[in-house]
Amino acid sequence: MKKWKYMAVYTTPFLVALSIYLPGWWSYTALVVLFGVVPGLELFTKASTANLNEVEEREVLKDRSYDWILYGLVPLQFIVLAYFLLVIQQPIPFYEWLGNVTAMGLACGVIGINAAHELGHRLTKYEQNMSKVLLLTSLYMHFFIEHNRGHHKHVSTDEDPASAKYGESLFAFHLRSISGSWLSAWKLEAQQLKRQGHSFWSWHNEMLRFQTIQLLFLAVIGVVFGGQALLAFLAAAMIGILLLETVNYIEHYGLRRKKTERGYERTMHIHSWNSNHPIGRLLLLELSRHSDHHYVASRKYPILRHFDDSPQMPTGYPGMMLLAAIPPLWFSVMHRRILPKSEI
Repeated sequence: MKKWKYMAVYTTPFLVALSIYLPGWWSYTALVVLFGVVPGLELFTKASTANLNEVEEREVLKDRSYDWILYGLVPLQFIVLAYFLLVIQQPIPFYEWLGNVTAMGLACGVIGINAAHELGHRLTKYEQNMSKVLLLTSLYMHFFIEHNRGHHKHVSTDEDPASAKYGESLFAFHLRSISGSWLSAWKLEAQQLKRQGHSFWSWHNEMLRFQTIQLLFLAVIGVVFGGQALLAFLAAAMIGILLLETVNYIEHYGLRRKKTERGYERTMHIHSWNSNHPIGRLLLLELSRHSDHHYVASRKYPILRHFDDSPQMPTGYPGMMLLAAIPPLWFSVMHRRILPKSEI
């Protein structure tokens, strides 16, 4: 029965659909639950450091149910998006419009990008294609290139735009990471095309394909659902992007790999912030066990491990994201965990 606990990931699309369906202030249901109720519960929830043993890991990897739980999010994301686009065309008060857009933005971040992140690390083409399809719903398809070829190579160094520097505020990081990651994806793709002997200005350039697909997707939304729905979708996608980049911020803030004569030291468990708080782990497909993910990126979500030497967050991801939005409090809490007491 352990696998069915991951059905909790469907809580987010359910809450999003409910928020879009309900009128008035009820449109903020998803926001209140995910960033109000969940952080509150995790403050008083004991983190679990338990890991699967080798036999249990083998059994999990043989059980395709874990994969199907993940795959089911792909069509569901498009169903929720279509429902959102149908509803958002209707004349509603601005505060309700904002509630609906915020709810859809949560779906873009939690499903459109986070589930795509898990699929993007899989080795099969069909799973990687599902990742790209999900990223389309957040207009962040370049993440597939930059995250896998850039972030995992340069994580916790100044060369990685998605690794927050010590003393850098969340809002400064947003500007640097969003622009830097997009430019990095172009650079990485150009380097690969050169190695493969292909022209930059060809259909072999996946970045060119991604931009074309995203523009066509926007055009279809505009034609089918109208300009108002298109603007609402753009706003929701931006919320999803900001959620992703906020997660990037908290995952590696202030942590740096040492540089040696041969380059940077290998990425270890100490180069990512980890959270074992159970609610966030389930809602985000174990994303918060991030230290092990960067140590062995190919490990599937249900077998990610806790390590005692990993730096630990004081609470789960939702709470840490809220904390990051208040820089003085963030610095006060996190700098005590990074620096020796003598340097605070």
